[in-house]
Amino acid sequence: MDLDLRKLRYFVAVAEHRHFGRAAQRLFIAQPVLSRQIKAFERELACALLVRSTRSVELTAAGERLYEEARQILASVDAAVRRVHDVERGVARLVIAFAPGLPVSEAVRAFNARRPEVGTDLVPTRWWEQDRQLREGLAQVGYLRRQFDETGLRIVPIGHEPRVACMPAAHPLASRSELARADLDGELILDTPTRRTSTLEEKFELIASGHGIALVPRSVAHTYSRPDLVHLPVTDAPIVETCLATVDRPDDLVREFLDVATATLRRGGRDPQ
Repeated sequence: MDLDLRKLRYFVAVAEHRHFGRAAQRLFIAQPVLSRQIKAFERELACALLVRSTRSVELTAAGERLYEEARQILASVDAAVRRVHDVERGVARLVIAFAPGLPVSEAVRAFNARRPEVGTDLVPTRWWEQDRQLREGLAQVGYLRRQFDETGLRIVPIGHEPRVACMPAAHPLASRSELARADLDGELILDTPTRRTSTLEEKFELIASGHGIALVPRSVAHTYSRPDLVHLPVTDAPIVETCLATVDRPDDLVREFLDVATATLRRGGRDPQ
């Protein structure tokens, strides 16, 4: 089926407001029209997206997944349209993808200081498909963590960071100052084939609920810090390598950004916080 982007935007508005009336106001359409469009969208997809009540709207499991996917889809579409308009106006623009917890802002500021006429956009990557934006032409550069499929990509090593074990604050191991991998024997580790989460928010919510623990880069644990979780160093866990990635044979603008970003990020890339 062809995905109707207008209906997808309507659905996202309802998902964000959890209320048809407020979503309709934001979209500048009548509430009955919005309701009919969402029902038509559900029929087209052949699945229920919302659970409706007289006071609120909740997402079904399918709706939650579509909401996550839709935000990525609409962001990609908006970026593509913006790039088309930039070409028409003769405006140069660079899109940089970044993995969660990896701050690329310092490199962007340094590049913008050198090339203020170039527009820069930032797009987040999903942890299990970091190279997707590069391969689909949605970004020209990525600040990523290995491992991912590097086929056909140019990789510039930046630094490394340790992994930490993230677990509930009430976990028996939570009072320790550090761990070894042997201490985790018998624990349910997320991010294995047994349970792959679609977002980091979902992963940390599962951990806080007692559904397992996870080994994550330390910068990710710091970025998603919360009082009901602790993260402990794992002394013998493999380090995480960080890198800049771009398509092979980048153009002059991308090469210039790579030069600036490499120098900037390597100063702090040995162990990002």
